[in-house]
Amino acid sequence: MKSVENRLYLKRRLYHFQLKRGVSISDHINTYTKLLADLANMDVVIEEEEKTLILLSSLPDEGYKIFVLIVINEKISLKHSEVTTALVNLELRWKDKESLGGTLVEALTVRGRSPN
Repeated sequence: MKSVENRLYLKRRLYHFQLKRGVSISDHINTYTKLLADLANMDVVIEEEEKTLILLSSLPDEGYKIFVLIVINEKISLKHSEVTTALVNLELRWKDKESLGGTLVEALTVRGRSPN
C-alpha cells in the first residue's frame, strides 16, 4: 500500500539513517539500498546526489571524517555507486590494516590517496 503514512515512515528512516556501532559497511550499505528500493516502490524519487549525501551523512565523524572529506574534495557532483564502492574498499583496507594497528590515513594512503 502506497499510503502517506508508509511514505512518511520510510522517509523518517531514510533521514535518520545512521551507521550503528558494530555493523559492517557492507551491511550498512545493503540496509540503505533496501531502504532506497522500498522508497522507489512507493514512487518516491530521490536524486542520485541526494542518495549519496544521505549515505555520507549516515557515517559517524569518528573514523570516517577524513574519508568523507577526501570523497567530497573539489567535487561538483557525487555518484552513489562510486561512494559505495569506495566505502566497501575502505572497509577491506581497514580489515587488512587492523591486524597491523593501522589507521584510516594509512588505509587511504595504501590506495594512493592522501588526506591532504
